[in-house]
Amino acid sequence: MSKSYKEITRGISKELTTFRKEAQTPMAGFDSMAISAMSEGVLSALQKELIATAIAVSTRCEGCIGFHVRSLVKLGATREQINEMLAVAVYMGGGPSLMYAAEVLAAYEEFNQS
Repeated sequence: MSKSYKEITRGISKELTTFRKEAQTPMAGFDSMAISAMSEGVLSALQKELIATAIAVSTRCEGCIGFHVRSLVKLGATREQINEMLAVAVYMGGGPSLMYAAEVLAAYEEFNQS
């Protein structure tokens, strides 16, 4: 993989800084929903990030992969947990999800080196 997920997330964050200023009300709503959805509840933050990453694989969203894998690393996700989640994502998404499973592993290795 030749892309850098650190660069992808940095670039997206930079562009969204302007958007957040220009669209404050909708972004505040989005941020509120994200905080609420990802808060610990019956499911742990780690479990929720694993779900979000599986959805990122199935929707082929590189930015989502970067942000959610970075969170998984911060939450202490293991390579085994990542692999088990990816097996489910690939099962549900078929061949295209398998290609993006490789992207998750590349992002995990990149963020885990920090």
